[in-house]
Amino acid sequence: MNQPIYNQRVTDAEGSKARLGEVRLPHGVVPTPAFMPVGTQATVKALTPDQLRDTGASICLGNTYHLYLRPGAELVAAHGGLHGFMGWDGPILTDSGGFQVFSLSHMRKVDDDGVDFQSHIDGSKHRFTPEHAIQVQELLGADIIMCFDECPPADGSKEVILKAMERTTRWAERCLEAHSRKDQALFGIVQGGVDPELRTQHAKEMTRLDFPGFAIGGLSVGETFEEMVSTLDVVTPLLPQDKPRYLMGVGRPLDIVEAVVRGVDMFDCVMPTRNARMNTVYTSEGRLNIRNTRFKNDLGPLDPDCVCLCCTRFTRAYLRHLVIAKELLVHTLLTIHNLTHYQKLMTEIRTAIASGGLGEIVARERILEANRSQETNA
Repeated sequence: MNQPIYNQRVTDAEGSKARLGEVRLPHGVVPTPAFMPVGTQATVKALTPDQLRDTGASICLGNTYHLYLRPGAELVAAHGGLHGFMGWDGPILTDSGGFQVFSLSHMRKVDDDGVDFQSHIDGSKHRFTPEHAIQVQELLGADIIMCFDECPPADGSKEVILKAMERTTRWAERCLEAHSRKDQALFGIVQGGVDPELRTQHAKEMTRLDFPGFAIGGLSVGETFEEMVSTLDVVTPLLPQDKPRYLMGVGRPLDIVEAVVRGVDMFDCVMPTRNARMNTVYTSEGRLNIRNTRFKNDLGPLDPDCVCLCCTRFTRAYLRHLVIAKELLVHTLLTIHNLTHYQKLMTEIRTAIASGGLGEIVARERILEANRSQETNA
C-alpha cells in the first residue's frame, strides 16, 4: 500500500504529544487513538462479529502463527481471506507470528535466515522466514500486516538485544521486498528493549525504510511500568509524524492513556477479553471480580455508567449466579462489557484530545490503578 493511510486531525489541546487522527484502510476508517480487540484464532472469544461491532470496535486482530497452524492460510484464503472467513467486514490487522514463535523458547531455533519451530498443537516441525511470514499474511488478507521480527526477552543482555535488532532490520528489508499486495499496509517494528541508546538506534534504522506505519515492539514483556513509559519517551519522537504508531500488546487502561500522551495511536491487548473469562471486569469504580460473595444479592447493574447489553439488562447478582453455575453466557456478557468499557475510554480520549480534559482522564486512571494495587496488596 503506497498511499498514505494516516490523517492527523489535531494535537492535544492541553499541549501533550497526543494526536487525534484516523487510519484509512480498505475495509474502513479507524479513528485514533484506537484499541484493537484480539481475535487470535479468527474470533474474539465468546463474541459474534455483530456483538463485537456493538462494543464500538472498528478494527480487530488475527494471529498469523495460530491461523497458519490451524486451519491453515490456504483455507482462509479460500473464503476470500479473514474477512469472509470470520464474518467481520471491518479492518483487520495480523501480526507476523514473530512474538509467538520466539515465545516458544524450548521449541525453536533461530538463524539469520529464519526460525525453525515446533507446533504447540502437535509438535510438528515448521519454518518461518520473513518471506514466508509475508506470504501467509497475504493469504490471510488483513488490511494491516506486520514484518517478521525478533522479539528479545525482557531480561536479555545488550548483546542479545542488539543482535535481535540487527536481524529485525534485515528481516524488515526482506519483508518489504517480498510484499506484493498493494491493498495491505505493511508496518515495520522497532525493537531495542528498554535501552535508550538501542531504541534510538533502531528507530532511526527502521524509519529509513518506507513503511506506511510503525509499531513499537518488545514492551509488555516483563519490564516495569516506568521502563515502558521512559522507552516511549525515547521512541515516539523519532517516528514519523505523518504515519500511525502502534504499541504492541500493551493494554491496561493506565498504560493506554500514558502512551497516548506520548504520541501513540494504536493499541491491542488480550487483557479485557481474558479478564472477562476470569470474571474480572473494568468499571467506573475500578476493577471488580464478579465472583465475589458481596455481589450475591446485589440487584444493581455491573456498571451504572455503562450502556452495554450486560449493564442495561442484567444485575450483578445474576452475573455472579452465572459464574457460580458455570454458565457460558457469562463469558459473552462480561466480554461485551469489558470491550465496551475500553471503547468508551478511547472515545473519551479522542474527545479530550480535541477539546481538553485529557489530563483529567490520566489522573483518573492513575487513581483507579493505585486503588487496585492497594486492594491487591492488602
